Amino acid sequence: MHLGTVERVNRDRLRQCTVTLAAIFCVIGTLVGTGVIGTPVAQTSGGSLSDNATLVAPAGPAFTIWSIVYAGLAAYTVWQWAPALTTSTRMRRTGWLAAVSMVLNAMWLLVTQQNWIWVSVVVILALLATLLEIVRRLHHLRPASRVDLVVTDGTFGLYLGWVSVATVANIAAALTDSGVTAARTVEVLAAAAAVVVVTVAGIGLARSFGGRWAVAAAIAWGFAWVAFGRLTESPESVATAVVAIAGALVVLAATARFHRPAPVAAGDFVGP
Repeated sequence: MHLGTVERVNRDRLRQCTVTLAAIFCVIGTLVGTGVIGTPVAQTSGGSLSDNATLVAPAGPAFTIWSIVYAGLAAYTVWQWAPALTTSTRMRRTGWLAAVSMVLNAMWLLVTQQNWIWVSVVVILALLATLLEIVRRLHHLRPASRVDLVVTDGTFGLYLGWVSVATVANIAAALTDSGVTAARTVEVLAAAAAVVVVTVAGIGLARSFGGRWAVAAAIAWGFAWVAFGRLTESPESVATAVVAIAGALVVLAATARFHRPAPVAAGDFVGP
């Protein structure tokens, strides 16, 4: 085997191992953040990260989406070991960033344990940027199969969409934790503005990346639970709920408008 080929294979193996180790680290962070071996996130930073701390915090059931995201990350971690994908350009272009995303995910959970809420904002912004770059690269690289489309594009699409909503909620929580207060009208207007920002971002993502339903579904899911929380829980705000519902519908409509089926390589590859 040519020396250059050996070096490339070694780099591929290193990438695969790094993704796997990052996934394990992500699991550890999750165990800490869910309270299995640490304090539940909602109870950190004086409760500023709870589902009723701010007007843009999604209601509790919204966070079940993490179960799907984590299952997808686990599937991706196994999938990237498939022999036919070891030298895949797609995996080579996204694998390292996938590992970074999982490390950042765990770091976010770990820093919230220390009540470092503004550090958590920095981490989630880094995570958002990483996921945006992953999806951008996936958009330009044809999936190897329909399975690859679901496991890779589906997982990171959901991940990006949800983190887009979570980032706004995180920033709002940090401001609350810092004692930033405003008149009720200003607070509602700020919440509406935050929803509009994510909505515009969702439209941009749909237009740039061919209307990815996974991204739109996660954003709409987050907005729906923001609306539910503001209609049924404290702090109540019908105005915020209406804007959130409208935002969800707009993002879904934009995705339908710009949706283009991803070109898939002929024949599905079935991994081991």
